[in-house]
Amino acid sequence: MILEHKCCIFVANLLLIMKIPDKKENIAEYLLFMWQIEDLLRAYNLDIDNIQQSIINSVYQTEEDRKNARDWYEGLIIMMKSEGVQEKGHLQINKNIIIDLTDVHLRLLKNPKESEYIGIYYNTLPYIVELRSKSTENEIAELETCFTALYGYLLLKIQKKDISKETQAAVSQITSLLRLLSKKYKEIDQEEYFDER
Repeated sequence: MILEHKCCIFVANLLLIMKIPDKKENIAEYLLFMWQIEDLLRAYNLDIDNIQQSIINSVYQTEEDRKNARDWYEGLIIMMKSEGVQEKGHLQINKNIIIDLTDVHLRLLKNPKESEYIGIYYNTLPYIVELRSKSTENEIAELETCFTALYGYLLLKIQKKDISKETQAAVSQITSLLRLLSKKYKEIDQEEYFDER
């Protein structure tokens, strides 16, 4: 419980210096941020008044910003309760990001012009296979395995735990894949936007 509280304080302080990542600029960073928010809300027992007192009042400077933040957090809390992810799991809006990214990932793998992406994927694949073999959840998508590994790594860093060289190598390779996937996702998203006009 003390460690969980320290992590909450750390994340709350992190929110002081960082803004919500732009979903259109870096979808992977945005998703990891949203997973952090889900866990932060859980750590505060989905209690908006506790979040108001501990986070909102210290992070947001104006009354308008505080009201908007409260509305945003409260909306997420309502969604978490209605979707039954109070204790674990992810909101559907975040699952949809994994679905969208998986669609782009599969399209890239089928495109012979995407040799850079295909190469990075095949360099990452042994790490994905190893991570999936250690997981009890065999039904999750490859990309969710990658995000789960990165998120776990971030939690280890926050807790100042030792991280093996093998884990660091895996995270480095996974990061390369997700970085390029985010870039490709942005490019495809922009192309589709302009094609619709």
